[in-house]
Amino acid sequence: MPIAPQGEANDDTDAIDREALVRDNIGWMLGLAERLIRDRGLAEDIVQDAFIRAFKALEDFEGRSSIESWLHRITVNTALSKLRQLNRLAEQPIDEHLPEFDQYDCRIEMRWSRLATVDEILEREDMRARIFDTIGELPDPYRIVLQLRDIEEYTTSEVANMLEISESNVKVRLHRARSALKKLLEPILRKEWPR
Repeated sequence: MPIAPQGEANDDTDAIDREALVRDNIGWMLGLAERLIRDRGLAEDIVQDAFIRAFKALEDFEGRSSIESWLHRITVNTALSKLRQLNRLAEQPIDEHLPEFDQYDCRIEMRWSRLATVDEILEREDMRARIFDTIGELPDPYRIVLQLRDIEEYTTSEVANMLEISESNVKVRLHRARSALKKLLEPILRKEWPR
């Protein structure tokens, strides 16, 4: 979406650009905020705050990235600020979700009779919904790292900067989140999820 250079647009043109910016991006921004915060009302507030931040910085947008990438980063940062404000990024236990190990440090798991393929899982809408619900069961500090790193595809360094933690902490949280998610998803992967 073209944004008029500073000083070249009159108030009417600037308002149209801002309206188009909102109209073209509000849907995906709301989805992103809701995935991160898991609360529709708060997600709407986050998107509103993200647009306010974007509008304040619009004249400084240099176009080195796409407007969508720029808005994505603003939305993520706004959501993380809200999570910090709510103290939901504080360390939380994840042990109950992690796999168990025997005395030889081998993972204890039930025998699998058949492993569902990725295609089988993805073609069932209820399974997809269950997978996203399962991700939501993870404690926030782990869920957010998993969301940012694996789903939103930020680098480890970017996630560390956004969360204001070390890269090694990001790696530990990501490993624990993946392990917990695997354990929680085993019934689906074993095809034990009801048809």
